Amino acid sequence: MTDSFRWQSSALTDVGKVRKLNEDSILDRGDVGLWVVADGMGGHSAGDLASQLIVNSLAKLDTGSTLPDFVESVEVAVQDVNDRLFAVANAHNQTSGSTVVMLLTHGRHAVVIWAGDSRCYLLRKGHLRQVTTDHTQIELFIAKGLLTRAEAAGHPSGNMVTRAVGVTDSLLLEMDLLELEDGDRFLLCSDGLDKHLKDEEIAQHLAGEDPQAVARVLIDQTLARGAMDNVSVCVVKVTQN
Repeated sequence: MTDSFRWQSSALTDVGKVRKLNEDSILDRGDVGLWVVADGMGGHSAGDLASQLIVNSLAKLDTGSTLPDFVESVEVAVQDVNDRLFAVANAHNQTSGSTVVMLLTHGRHAVVIWAGDSRCYLLRKGHLRQVTTDHTQIELFIAKGLLTRAEAAGHPSGNMVTRAVGVTDSLLLEMDLLELEDGDRFLLCSDGLDKHLKDEEIAQHLAGEDPQAVARVLIDQTLARGAMDNVSVCVVKVTQN
């Protein structure tokens, strides 16, 4: 069986219905198999610049010839952005941070790397799975058994992010390695999407054949429901050669 895969992708972002500034940044490097959603942290100074710095750094990245090289170059680039943002924050006594979720594809594998509550979903054979785990206070409460998933809905700590680029001197990125299958659909999104769309709705839309149309309908449905935050998506459809 061949290990060769190809992909189609589309990325869109929108300021939403409430915010005046779009602090999200997106990257679609389908030519090398790299997609990114970065969500500048609301309430922090220059959140839009933080997310843009991540995307700009990854946009010119040399991905290397192997998957380990690819992963290492991404990690180094994001760690460098973290160091730069943290240094500026210390110099000006202000915080500039961003969540990030990244999808890398190479050969028959995909790697998801993230910090914060921007998410990656995988739709495989009709089943939707959230690959990432939100780095939030509420997820810590759930993991420790202090709250159930149902009790966590609408909790005041729901938006409290525990990990992000630029907010601490050392950044711990989490990652997951997956083996690709024919027909896989990936969705990267900022939390402006999952605030308004349920998993079953995401799965229904993600099953569409055209990534551009899927990205558009995900954004449009979020806008139709009020889009309280900026909203960004990267949709990736994987096909085996």
